[in-house]
Amino acid sequence: MKVATLLGERFKKAPADCVVDSQALMVRGGYIKSVGTGLFSFFMPAKRIAKKIENIIREEMDRIDGQEVMFPVVMPGSLWQESGRYTSIGSELLRFKDRNGIDMVLGMTHEEAAVQLARDAAKSYTQYPFMIYQIQTKFRDEPRSRAGLIRTREFTMKDAYSFHTSQEDLEQYYAEAYHAYERIFARCGVPQVVARKYPHYIHLYPSCPFFWLRS
Repeated sequence: MKVATLLGERFKKAPADCVVDSQALMVRGGYIKSVGTGLFSFFMPAKRIAKKIENIIREEMDRIDGQEVMFPVVMPGSLWQESGRYTSIGSELLRFKDRNGIDMVLGMTHEEAAVQLARDAAKSYTQYPFMIYQIQTKFRDEPRSRAGLIRTREFTMKDAYSFHTSQEDLEQYYAEAYHAYERIFARCGVPQVVARKYPHYIHLYPSCPFFWLRS
């Protein structure tokens, strides 16, 4: 497709509301358009770039035996009440009631949905270990959305959850996942990456007799 036929305006100068170079370049080049505070529409060039990155991520997750799933964007508040995060998380979590008056949340992350799936789907220890992942839209009502796509309220996120029957097995798989992320950044052309090791989430729910890792 010729550039002349692409939707989206292209500018020589950055719009006044662009506060970082990356945002200015994407707006000037006709990649994104602001819809509201922390909300953006992607034109075709940006969408194609995102798709290529997602494909790299899928290939590397599948390489370590990940199983791609899809969780609902909207979840019952009862799942979050069970984990305790319905009240422990602040206003970043968007809460509302459906037409029947049932508490609902708009997914900002999906630990609760992942555990709900795993504890019902894996009935025997022989089904462990396993890892599930998704690439999906998230919404967090950030108090200070700024810097273009660096800190938004709605964004695409890849989240993965692995489930194990022992701490040792979890540690071994953690190393495999770590190397997978190294390959992802290398394939995306990011030469230098600083990794921060998050603590393992163990027994988040008393009713789930397994160890699990969220990445």
